[in-house]
Amino acid sequence: MPRLTSVSRRAGWLAGVVLLLWLGGFVWFVGSSLWVRVDRASPTDAIVVLTGGKMRLETGLELLEAGKAGKLFVSGVNPAVDRDTLLRALGPAAAREACCIVLGHTADNTVGNALETAVWMQQEGYRSLRLVTSWYHMHRSLLEFGRAMPRVRVVAHPVFARDGEPEGWRGRLTAGQTVFAEYHKFLAAWLLHQVAPTPKAPATPVIRTVAPARGETAWPLHL
Repeated sequence: MPRLTSVSRRAGWLAGVVLLLWLGGFVWFVGSSLWVRVDRASPTDAIVVLTGGKMRLETGLELLEAGKAGKLFVSGVNPAVDRDTLLRALGPAAAREACCIVLGHTADNTVGNALETAVWMQQEGYRSLRLVTSWYHMHRSLLEFGRAMPRVRVVAHPVFARDGEPEGWRGRLTAGQTVFAEYHKFLAAWLLHQVAPTPKAPATPVIRTVAPARGETAWPLHL
């Protein structure tokens, strides 16, 4: 019995330590995501927008119009989305900047976003990018992008926007669940990086320009 009691105490102590670390990590995750200092002045070679959240594309387009980079790369676009649909959705500003917008259709998750972007950055010879995604998604995105492109300078540009949640307590509950789930995805990604090798990029990523150069087809399948 004394031995069993000792083991139980140690197990309880260990569980308490793990719980405190987990809670502390969550507080750090939310706090550092919300109160990040955004570098709005530094120009970069490219602006990269990860699809999947409200106001991400609009923010990327505003940055492109403001001259923060020469090209806007949108990663993770649904292959069924054509250029006319995209231009109409983004409004007149997209039409004015159509020559500088590039779409990536290969990625379907954050790891894919990083690998797809890495291939495009290498093809363009770029060494810096401004990463646009939702604030709660930024930590995991920086982790994956840093792993896929360790020599590329990445400037974080989080988007603070409600992703269509209802008003009131239901909206706060939905937002909390989203952040809570993202924290665990970040933890899983961090742990995976400690034991797994860097994933390989696809050999022929599907990358399409919104407005093709003269003499090219409107939607080249691969670069």
